[in-house]
Amino acid sequence: MNTLKSIGAVLAGFVTVVILSVATDYLLESLGIFPPPNQGMFATWMLALAFVYRFIYTMFGGYVTAALAVVNPMKPVALLGIIGTLAGCIGIYVGWNLSDHWYPIALAVTAFHGTWPGGKLKAK
Repeated sequence: MNTLKSIGAVLAGFVTVVILSVATDYLLESLGIFPPPNQGMFATWMLALAFVYRFIYTMFGGYVTAALAVVNPMKPVALLGIIGTLAGCIGIYVGWNLSDHWYPIALAVTAFHGTWPGGKLKAK
């Protein structure tokens, strides 16, 4: 039963990050701050802004995962970080020609480093 709860905690953390990221992207597009995705490359400041809020959401995802984990909350947080890193690596491949190359690489490299402090904050 604890294994299922840990899996649910990881899933909840991942979904939290995805929903917050997509919702913020949509909000910034609808406000005219970001262009629609089909209109080409984003300016560097846009990518930097997206990186900052995605990193914050990644930390929050780690926090959510640790909060929902029943025993040893840092194990599910570590799993979330690994999944985020793998998803980021897929993002590098898929998004290589969609933006500056530093952006998808930075997302992949910092996925684990974002989830860990969020989980630690809750695990204390």
